[in-house]
Amino acid sequence: MSDATTPSESPGFDDMTRDIAEVPAVEVIVTVAVNLMSAAAVKLGLTEDGAEHKDLDEARKLVHALAGLMDASATEISSFHAAPLRDGLKSLQLAFREASLVPDEPGQGPGEKYTGPVYG
Repeated sequence: MSDATTPSESPGFDDMTRDIAEVPAVEVIVTVAVNLMSAAAVKLGLTEDGAEHKDLDEARKLVHALAGLMDASATEISSFHAAPLRDGLKSLQLAFREASLVPDEPGQGPGEKYTGPVYG
């Protein structure tokens, strides 16, 4: 037997649209931010498998995208949501700086265009 979902078992577009319509925008933004953070942490080698998945070029892109999302949505989400996301972003930026063999100049690291310089 196959584990593949047959078309009749998969949710329809209308069902997915209805589900998305019920989710507040803040929740969507926070979920996307957490997914970017998680992916960046993996690419920075901050997981148990560490070096196996480490890819600083990919991590740079993810951290930069996270910083852009945080910058663009800062006025749209409450500080209750934004503060921990900003802390996580800064931690990822510091981890990137520490993982780099040749660290970027302050203000030139991933996302620092949006957050300002990160010193580590």
